[in-house]
Amino acid sequence: METQSPLAGPYALGTFSHSGGPAFPGLISGDLVLDLRTVPALGGPELTTRTLLESWDSALPRLDEAAAGDRRDWLPLASLRVHAPVEPRQIFQSGANYRTHVIDLAVAHEPEGGRPAEQVRAEVAAMMDRRAAEDQPYVFLGLPSSITGPYDDVVIPSWCAKPDWELELAAVIGRPAYRVGPDQALAHVAAYTIANDVTAREVVFRRDMPEIGTDWLRAKNAPTFTPLGPYLVPAAFAGDPGDLQVTLRLNGQVMQDESTKDMIFGVARLVSYVSQTVRLLPGDLVLTGSPAGNGMHWGRLLRPGDVMEGSITGLGVQRNRCVAEPAAGEA
Repeated sequence: METQSPLAGPYALGTFSHSGGPAFPGLISGDLVLDLRTVPALGGPELTTRTLLESWDSALPRLDEAAAGDRRDWLPLASLRVHAPVEPRQIFQSGANYRTHVIDLAVAHEPEGGRPAEQVRAEVAAMMDRRAAEDQPYVFLGLPSSITGPYDDVVIPSWCAKPDWELELAAVIGRPAYRVGPDQALAHVAAYTIANDVTAREVVFRRDMPEIGTDWLRAKNAPTFTPLGPYLVPAAFAGDPGDLQVTLRLNGQVMQDESTKDMIFGVARLVSYVSQTVRLLPGDLVLTGSPAGNGMHWGRLLRPGDVMEGSITGLGVQRNRCVAEPAAGEA
């Protein structure tokens, strides 16, 4: 069992299993976990974190009571496997949402012999200013099948030549949201968690059809490309989502270390924007983009054997080892 970094608030929620048994929703406090299926008021043996989110307003006070109650029947965290904390129906991913990150990527993608780096930086910075003023986030869809647990291996497909990390703050929807304004949007966010939006950089842009633009299906949705968790920290405990530190270490070396203050569009504006088109459902994820410090910036992409450690203030830490996809016929 991995060691933990401090969590904001008295408790968080997760999905756990032990001794090869079925996964169950749990309330974690310190180094103990309460199996929430044993709390009659919450729903019984079919309970999941997503069904908790579907009745979030009524569930939250019961979770408060459970956290403050007797702990004789709680389980030691060290004896449990930690899974991705929720199974979303929909994942919405914000692209180009950190000012410094966008500028760095533009410089990295500039063809050899192209525009000078300083010219690229100036042009992209001006574009970021225009985007912020016009309030038009860039959001695309992710697939739930790409999600893996916070301590599971990330499998690099045999076809992927340039795998890269992108640590992100993820907002978890509680109350359904449809056409809500930015001033209402945060009331629909139940919790926050950590996501690593691993990307195959070489297939982001379609070389066979450049006019078609980006290919997010191919670039971001391989199995295990979205490590999620470890836990859902209720929004009431998480603090200001616009002032959290996002840090990723690769084999112990800090690669990303940026505040969410560098976001162009904050959580409220992103949730509101998505809700103008789509009905957000309990358990859905809104990923808020990744800060500067990706592998493209450093000229160092992921390789089998690498270990990524991602943390966000108050939300814990995830650790994922990169492994090569087994060759055909291998176990």
